[in-house]
Amino acid sequence: MNIAGVTPSISPYTSTTQRLAGGGASASGLQGQLSQEDLAQLAQLKQRDREVRQHEQAHQTAAGGLATSSASFTYQKGPDGVNYAVGGEVGIDTSPGRTPEETISRAQTIRAAALAPADPSGQDHAVAAKASQMESQARIALTQQSQENASPEAQKTSMAQAKISSYYSNAEPRSSAISAFA
Repeated sequence: MNIAGVTPSISPYTSTTQRLAGGGASASGLQGQLSQEDLAQLAQLKQRDREVRQHEQAHQTAAGGLATSSASFTYQKGPDGVNYAVGGEVGIDTSPGRTPEETISRAQTIRAAALAPADPSGQDHAVAAKASQMESQARIALTQQSQENASPEAQKTSMAQAKISSYYSNAEPRSSAISAFA
C-alpha cells in the first residue's frame, strides 16, 4: 500500500468526503499513487460495502417495529485509508407475543425480515427457520384454545389437526430418492 501523498494532518477518523475534498489528496491523485493490486482491492471493498449496506437495510426495513437497533457494521480499512463495511447486523426482537395470534404475526415479520435481502446468509436462514417453528407452535396453541371452546366432535378434529401439524413441524428432513430404470 502506497499512500505517501496523504498529509499527516488528516485524521484516520475523517470521512472519505472530508479526506478527498479538503484533506490534501484528490481522489484521482490518491488513486494514481495506488498500485494496480491496491486499486483492485479498493474496487472489491467498495462493492462489498455497497452489498453489506443494502443487505442490512433490507433487514431493517422488513423488521419494522421489531427492529431493536439500527444496522451496525464491521469495517476493513482499504488501501486508501478509508474504512469499508464488510459485515453487519440488525437487532430484531425475536420474542413471542402475548397471545398466539400476536406470536404468529411476529413470527411472520421475523421470517420476512430474515429473508428480505436478495442473498440471505446462513444466519438469516437459521433465523427464518426458528421464526417458522415459533409460528407453528403458536398455531398449535391457537388450535388448542379453539378446542377448549368447541363441541366434542370439533375437538376430535382439532386434536387430529394439531397432531398432524406438530408432526410436520418437528419432523426431521427425510431424504427421498426415486430411482427409475429404463
